[in-house]
Amino acid sequence: MKELLRATAAHALKYLETLESRPVAPDPAAVANLKSLDIALPLRGAEPDSVIDELNRLGGPATMAMAGPRFFGFVIGGSLPAALAANWLASAWDQNTGLYNSTPATSFIEEIALKWLVDLLGLPPQTAGAFVSGTSVAHLTALAAARHSVLERAGWDVEADGLFGAPPVTVIIGQEAHPTLRKALGIIGFGRKRVVEVPSDTQGRMQVARIPKFEGPTVICVQAGNVNTGSFDSISAACDAAQENRAWVHVDGAFGLWAKVAPSRAHLVAGVERADSWATDGHKWLNVPYDSGIAFVRDARVLRSAMSISAEYLPHESEHRNPSDYTPELSRRARGVDIWAALKSLGREGVEEMVERHCRQARRFAEGLSAAGFEILNDVVLNQVLVSFGSAEETERVIAGIQRDGTCWCGGTVWQGKTAMRISVISWNTTDADIELSLNAMIRVARESGIR
Repeated sequence: MKELLRATAAHALKYLETLESRPVAPDPAAVANLKSLDIALPLRGAEPDSVIDELNRLGGPATMAMAGPRFFGFVIGGSLPAALAANWLASAWDQNTGLYNSTPATSFIEEIALKWLVDLLGLPPQTAGAFVSGTSVAHLTALAAARHSVLERAGWDVEADGLFGAPPVTVIIGQEAHPTLRKALGIIGFGRKRVVEVPSDTQGRMQVARIPKFEGPTVICVQAGNVNTGSFDSISAACDAAQENRAWVHVDGAFGLWAKVAPSRAHLVAGVERADSWATDGHKWLNVPYDSGIAFVRDARVLRSAMSISAEYLPHESEHRNPSDYTPELSRRARGVDIWAALKSLGREGVEEMVERHCRQARRFAEGLSAAGFEILNDVVLNQVLVSFGSAEETERVIAGIQRDGTCWCGGTVWQGKTAMRISVISWNTTDADIELSLNAMIRVARESGIR
């Protein structure tokens, strides 16, 4: 076991040490070599060291360098050193973190991490939380709590009686709501198509003034950080609209919720503390290993009512928080340990510096590309940049060239009918030098593609 883990750690360290010098995208030959893994399940098992060697030899070279400093393709951070190390240690502990009595160490560490997060993100002090796999499941968790709350007020026990015959729930979303929110609405029974969709403006912000009159059980979903433009719905105005009929307000803050920690960006989430639930990721701006999401709900009782589980064989009674009372899973890894380590290593000032730096670096991309004559399609308010290199065909050609070049990696999108390249700056180890290197590569590739 010792030698195997030492060898594995050596493989991992070598991989991390070469991230800055290797092309961001994997070599096509390395990807083709993955086919050699596709064999029938062997009759006899292999030695563990040979298993890891094969995995490292064939898998490592075929990976995208998402953990490196110049991957800007999606809103994906790398892994902070302390968070990665804590992830390894927690995996060695192998704690099924569902109940405090059986896993006191990881349960308590998660409890501390939640307190830190609630404080850091400016949420109400009594807010409860759940560590889940990502914002997709955080939406499920928070919206299940919303479903419980609005139907309970209408005299309906949804956990006991389901949705058959329940009072109808009105769900209001913005036109540019993220697909994971729509997916969650479908899974919990609210439906993807029966929502009330409010038009958005040119930056993707919900036009809150156009929320129609509503009555009865209602959930309003707002967005903190559009995945293309980085723009924010007016959370405070949505809370005003919800107030009269006691509608539930849910915030999709997958990465934008972290604007709260940056003094220059905090105004974007004004009024966020007035909402009822929030969903965000740890594996985005906090830069912890995949997978890591957090659901927050203002009313702990409501979240427990939607999520709690009991059985005679489970050691449930405890003076401390049982994680399984707040999450969809009973069996789950201790995701909060990684988050605790990240926050402990950064401190409040470190998180603030990281968010501010990434926003500044995004503006540098926009300034440099604009100065070179390319069109920036969004107001760069956070860490997202949309750039057009001309026609759809020209933009797609430049994106393909940048991906082949290997200096950095960006992906394409279509924003309100126009093809664009999207740049997301969110990795802890992205330096200003990485920005300049990438910016120069983008401009060079565009010129080589015939774009002037």
